[in-house]
Amino acid sequence: MFRQPQTQKKDACYTVLLDDLERTKKELDHVYAAFSNVTEPDLIDAYIYQLNSAQLRYRFLLNSVKEYQ
Repeated sequence: MFRQPQTQKKDACYTVLLDDLERTKKELDHVYAAFSNVTEPDLIDAYIYQLNSAQLRYRFLLNSVKEYQ
């Protein structure tokens, strides 16, 4: 009837991972949209940096979610 504390902890961690993954996906979408509209070289560099960062975080979170499954 009641879940064991270990199972609840795993479920909470899994939920946090999924939330972070969704948030990172939204960030990627936002950065891609903003990147496609800039022409200033400094802003292009900044968005490239943000894209790389978000892509690495997304890949890490996706791998973490796969490990939980």
